[in-house]
Amino acid sequence: MNNCVSTVFGVLGVLAALTFPAAPGHAAEAQTVLGGKLVVCGVCHGVNGLPKLEGVPIIWGLQENYLLKQLREFRHGERASDTMKKIAITLTEDEVAPAAAHFATKQWPAAPTNASFSPQSPMMAICEACHQQKLVGGVAAPRLAGQRYDYLVESMRRFAEGERKNSPEMSSLMQAIPASDREAMARYISGL
Repeated sequence: MNNCVSTVFGVLGVLAALTFPAAPGHAAEAQTVLGGKLVVCGVCHGVNGLPKLEGVPIIWGLQENYLLKQLREFRHGERASDTMKKIAITLTEDEVAPAAAHFATKQWPAAPTNASFSPQSPMMAICEACHQQKLVGGVAAPRLAGQRYDYLVESMRRFAEGERKNSPEMSSLMQAIPASDREAMARYISGL
């Protein structure tokens, strides 16, 4: 992860040098600047939508409202991640919504199914209440189906242990589920 952070900030430095001297005066120029900033996202999240680093989620094809909420929470420190906060604050307030829209319009990548099969947990019915049938996401909550196992299990742990505080409902749910059941759930969800 530290290698990713170094690479990201190296790329950000180059982009800053290229974009800051000429202040954008037209919408097309602003889009070019935003496009340059979004290229940086591929360093960790993958240029084809499949992250190569452990613990990094798939963001391509996630719901726009969810991506927008997360970017704003990273910017304002409501969701903890030193790396993502540094990335999110490089976006101007006017760039946050177009950035979320950019990734929302991408197609969810076909991830190789390397997760071992796990039977469906009875808890899935509770998850589907917000994350929709087959966990494809909707207005209330993001897609989970096919998300990376390592990201899912770590997010569930962070909610359960109170480290991730940007969804009190998820914190309450995850605190009530034993770690072994959360791992089985993550294995099942990642294989969808």
